[in-house]
Amino acid sequence: MTNSNIIDRSKRYTNPYLSGFLLGMVLLATFYITGRGLGASGAIKSTVVATVATVSESHAAGSDYYSKFISDDSHPMNNWLVFQVIGVLAGAFLSGALAGRLKLKVEHSPKITSRTRLIMAGIGGLLFGIGSQLGRGCTSGTALSGMASMALAGFIALLTIFGGGYLFAYFFRKFWI
Repeated sequence: MTNSNIIDRSKRYTNPYLSGFLLGMVLLATFYITGRGLGASGAIKSTVVATVATVSESHAAGSDYYSKFISDDSHPMNNWLVFQVIGVLAGAFLSGALAGRLKLKVEHSPKITSRTRLIMAGIGGLLFGIGSQLGRGCTSGTALSGMASMALAGFIALLTIFGGGYLFAYFFRKFWI
């Protein structure tokens, strides 16, 4: 019996070892050029701050949190992390288009509906976003950049992220298998 949801992608993806090496080179170049590592949660924070400041400038200026990121010198969206995330999105779109994988569809297990898959993905994304703010950074900034700078916190973060994922996978596997 063949599952129609399983697609042979062996000839469409880059070798994972090459991809890992290239990611390491990008991380090294980022440290060299900017003096900082990679990260994405800062771009989301900048977007939220800019949105709140646009909707209610007085609320943003009066807030202890938002006011830290608002200044007359620079707009919150004028942050290199925002441009990094735009580049990642553009690169992902271009990669998908060139490999013929650019389709508007929801991939999921035959045991669940598209709606359930989207709800679970939304809940997972929300929890990950909250966790990245509580942890003061996303996995890219905490684990990759932390480990690249030989920070003990980076190694602990990576072990915690993958260990937690491994432990929780048993309970949530029905949403993707």
